[in-house]
Amino acid sequence: MRDKNKLIQAAMDKAVANKEVAGVNLLVIQDGKETHYAQSGHANIGEDIPMNRDTIVHLYSQSKPITAAAAMLLVQDGIVDLNEPVANYFDSFKDQTCLIDGEIRKLPWDKFVRIADLLNMTSGLVYPGMNTPAERATSLLFADAIRRLECPYENTSDSSSDADDNLKDYQMTTLEFAEEIGKLPLQFIPGTQFQYGTSADVLGAVIEKATGQKFGDFLKERIFDPLDMKDTGFYVPEDKKSRLALAYEVKNGDFSELNGDNLIIRKDGNKNRFESGGAGLFSTLDDYSHFGQMLLNGGTYNGNQILTPRTVEFMTNSAIMDGPQHAFDNWYGLEGHTYSNLMRILVDPAKALIIGNKGEYGWDGWLGAYFMNDPESRTTLLMMTQMRDYGTGNLTRKLRNIVMS
Repeated sequence: MRDKNKLIQAAMDKAVANKEVAGVNLLVIQDGKETHYAQSGHANIGEDIPMNRDTIVHLYSQSKPITAAAAMLLVQDGIVDLNEPVANYFDSFKDQTCLIDGEIRKLPWDKFVRIADLLNMTSGLVYPGMNTPAERATSLLFADAIRRLECPYENTSDSSSDADDNLKDYQMTTLEFAEEIGKLPLQFIPGTQFQYGTSADVLGAVIEKATGQKFGDFLKERIFDPLDMKDTGFYVPEDKKSRLALAYEVKNGDFSELNGDNLIIRKDGNKNRFESGGAGLFSTLDDYSHFGQMLLNGGTYNGNQILTPRTVEFMTNSAIMDGPQHAFDNWYGLEGHTYSNLMRILVDPAKALIIGNKGEYGWDGWLGAYFMNDPESRTTLLMMTQMRDYGTGNLTRKLRNIVMS
């Protein structure tokens, strides 16, 4: 008879031994009861700290489902409308340009970026790169924001004394980021294609503008505190720093600590005025499991209703339109899936490269944090690792196949 716990542990140990991951842990909850927990390897190799259950990790893009849930709170409360333009919140989105037929042109007046485009990655906003004018301009903005992470956090000035705005002496804020990125050319006319990019970061800024609260404060009040997510936030307090996992890459056949503040996210976990809805959160297995269980339970956790059942159904059963779906179909490894509300959704298990059920949803992060909810089997599955460019990796698929088989 198959012993799933032994299979999970063996797969983890092998991945660590083969230097696929430095450390990893896994938590599975089915029908509200924990069925599997396992860990292997290190959160900090140099200090011989194992990857423990309470290890804090950079979520990176696994932040996105939480940002989507925050947006759904405002939808169900009638504060934002998914069809309304982002220009209602940021002036720079009122007069945007766009790459059209190989040229940068003024965006047609009736093709503005909508809040729905932010949730579906159909906005035309991109991540840094060198292939197109939009990617190159975004790279310059990110480089400036990363440089400014070394500036004081406490300085709350809204303008610089320097004539050159690039010489500002304080960290970039969530609102400033959104205003500045609205000045850059879009990759395509909104709604016509799918491209992964900074949409969730702008969505976090929209939530901040709509509520009058800092994005992190809103999340704490409406999601983290009610869900008892005590180790989740946009920075790691000093008394918890010893639990923060280091990020690694493999160089010359061995693990090497990863340097740099990728996507304007601080490697050291210190405070950051840019509260990135797309990548900025830190969390733990147990904290994130509370969020997953809330969604599986129709928006309620331990008697606290966060979202209504209809809102959860809307959030987790959507799909991008046919045009953008063709672009998403090119995402290697996500065959059989669609994308909506900042998450993948399995729509055709017969085409997928993993064992799963129609309707399961979730997302992963750059360093390998992984989240999946399956309503059919009432399963929440979470894996945490911190390896460069890992996303949904080889080990991730092996572990979830053991569980879902």
